[in-house]
Amino acid sequence: MKRIILVILAAFLASCSSTPTPMPDLTASLPVESPTPPVTGERIIQFSGYDWVVRDGGLSGPGPNTWSGSNVWVDENSDLHLKISRTESGWTCAEVTTTERLGFGIYQFQVIGPIDRLDANVVFGMFNYPTEDVGPNATNEIDIEYAHWGNPEWPIGNFTVWPAQSGVEQTSESFPVTLNGTYTTHRFVWESQKILFQALHGHRDDNENEIANWLYKPDEPLVHISQQAMPVHINLWLFQGQPPVDGNEVEVIIHSFTFASLGK
Repeated sequence: MKRIILVILAAFLASCSSTPTPMPDLTASLPVESPTPPVTGERIIQFSGYDWVVRDGGLSGPGPNTWSGSNVWVDENSDLHLKISRTESGWTCAEVTTTERLGFGIYQFQVIGPIDRLDANVVFGMFNYPTEDVGPNATNEIDIEYAHWGNPEWPIGNFTVWPAQSGVEQTSESFPVTLNGTYTTHRFVWESQKILFQALHGHRDDNENEIANWLYKPDEPLVHISQQAMPVHINLWLFQGQPPVDGNEVEVIIHSFTFASLGK
């Protein structure tokens, strides 16, 4: 893990010549999704060394959507599966949340699936989210999301930072994605003054075969970057609760999640 920290932090000191050409901020013009309510009392699963609460319940945000615990399972290879399913009563989505709050550090998700070809109404997210004592909806989040937000012409990759204070706009970087295969690595390195985002081809702990990166370093970091530990969420859901345009169920596999504290 020390090697991972040293390799990734080197990207902060390197030049930004590999940073993709900025894309239009397509998510900023979208309506703020209804908040994700606290998840308590549901099933607990173990994945990648952490306990995760499996969301299961009626219509609620984001979306709004209906959430089903049957859409979440860990297989014999210890991989986590999230699924959007079609039932007789409609579509159901999937989400898991760590029971533990994590702070400044390196968050890394290794994923299996064609996330560059998700349906226009499907959203796959890896992020942290504030509990009520940290802040309200539309604050404090650090998001990696793959979604067209209902418009297949929009780039599918999205890095977003929600401010630490209410009333301040979020900042997003959108980017196109064309995968080599179906294995990808996604990470954000959260520090008090800056956040580095990365997406890479393959399952890896280095910076090779990068798809995109974005270094977010605002002038007023205490206003724009959360300073408080939060649970980690992984979800698969339907934008504005609309079914997939192609009518097909969707499944994404998370091979691993790792966190390395920066000791701050």
